[in-house]
Amino acid sequence: MGYKAGFTLATVAAVLAWASGALATCALPIPPGPGVLLVPHFVGAAAEPRPVDSYDVPQHPHLSANGTSNMHNDPYATKAYAGPGPLGRDPEVRTASYGISECATVTFDRAGRLVALCGDPVGPELKVIDPDTLDQLASHRLPARQFRPGSSPLSDLCGGAYFYLDQADRAVVATTDRHIRVVAEQPGPELVPTRSYDLTDVVPEDDCLIALMPDWAGRIWFVTSAGIVGNVDPDSGTARTTTLPGEGIVNSLSTDDTGGVYVVSDHALYRFDADGPSGAPAISWRQPYDRGSRQKPGQLSQGSGTTPTLIGTDLVAITDNADPRMNVRVFERGRSSGGRPVCQAAVFDAGTSATENSMVAVGNALFVENNYGYAGPQSTLLGKTTAPGIARVDVADGECRVAWTNRSSAPTSVPKASAASGLLYAYTKPAHHAGVDAWYLTAIDLRTGRTAFSRLAGTGLLFNNHYAAIYLDPAGSAYVATLGGLVRVRDGN
Repeated sequence: MGYKAGFTLATVAAVLAWASGALATCALPIPPGPGVLLVPHFVGAAAEPRPVDSYDVPQHPHLSANGTSNMHNDPYATKAYAGPGPLGRDPEVRTASYGISECATVTFDRAGRLVALCGDPVGPELKVIDPDTLDQLASHRLPARQFRPGSSPLSDLCGGAYFYLDQADRAVVATTDRHIRVVAEQPGPELVPTRSYDLTDVVPEDDCLIALMPDWAGRIWFVTSAGIVGNVDPDSGTARTTTLPGEGIVNSLSTDDTGGVYVVSDHALYRFDADGPSGAPAISWRQPYDRGSRQKPGQLSQGSGTTPTLIGTDLVAITDNADPRMNVRVFERGRSSGGRPVCQAAVFDAGTSATENSMVAVGNALFVENNYGYAGPQSTLLGKTTAPGIARVDVADGECRVAWTNRSSAPTSVPKASAASGLLYAYTKPAHHAGVDAWYLTAIDLRTGRTAFSRLAGTGLLFNNHYAAIYLDPAGSAYVATLGGLVRVRDGN
């Protein structure tokens, strides 16, 4: 991502954010780009629900209900929903613009409202959004963006990408000023800060918080860009840390009910546990992986682009960064297992294989998306797209096997699955010879890899999701955050 592209987009963002200031509560649609009449609005046919078996992830005692709590759905980071998703039955699209404000992480409170962490040129902001109208109901401005030398605001994850919703519907957020802020919903609704944990003594000024998650005992674990892994006692506020020398972190973390905390750096996969009465973070095992020879286009580092995904009771999976083909890699995750490698499988075409989005786990199947070629919003303009590929890898009897590969191009979508519908949802962009930039919500059969349908979300730069995830609500609507706001796709009546 070039400085020039980042500066241009930031300038446009500032103008549009200012122009939309009076619309802070009642959102207007995202402005469409050119060519909307030159591309199909719907391809394929409505799907019949074909439920698949999925692992029942234990409910984390310090998170909101599974499927609602964080970017990756649950503490195992499965990105799989037990409930339904759109089936393509006269699907309706609604959009809402909040200026240039992309909501990278979306959660759902007990009232079914969206609680989202959104970033604009000024910095991150928490929003409560109505699921039907997409109007903004409440907001809370967080500490401003810190512009770091050599880092584009379009790819900087510091304090603006990840948060989680806890068991009391409180947003727990890593901020740009090296604090953890707890923000509660009050009637109205209103967002009110209730607690702040100061980490400035343990995180240097030239470092920043990337992501955080609780373990089963309630400690708040966090990771930083420079490879610090730490946790905070939520009662005393005491923070304890360890550092991974020479390693950086650009992904979130996952946790399980055995006390394990799983972190991937740009060199290795780790299991951490809280050590002794102090609860200090301790490495239980470390497994290096092939990090390749370069940072590939489509990635934010030279290393794995995947938050660790937990499978069933005893496995954890990531991708590596190997040449010429990236591998899906599976390890044992038990504390005493040493992280023993179980199996691996190469995916996508040689020389064009990379991902920056965590895998989906449904039962013993993993689903991985190819992001090779995405180098920022400018790389998909004028009808261009990225290297194709969405693959299913089955893990059984100690082997990893590629079951199918769908040739859709999904530049950066963080796909999600619905076990009830039997569909995988990706945000895709086909190449277009006339230069139209058309973005689609695409549903793929989990069993066969066949594309069931694609519904146009919109055309133009503002419909680029730029690493934001897809989310499904309990009613089966799909939401995608984009550079221009929020897109919702739901079946018609």
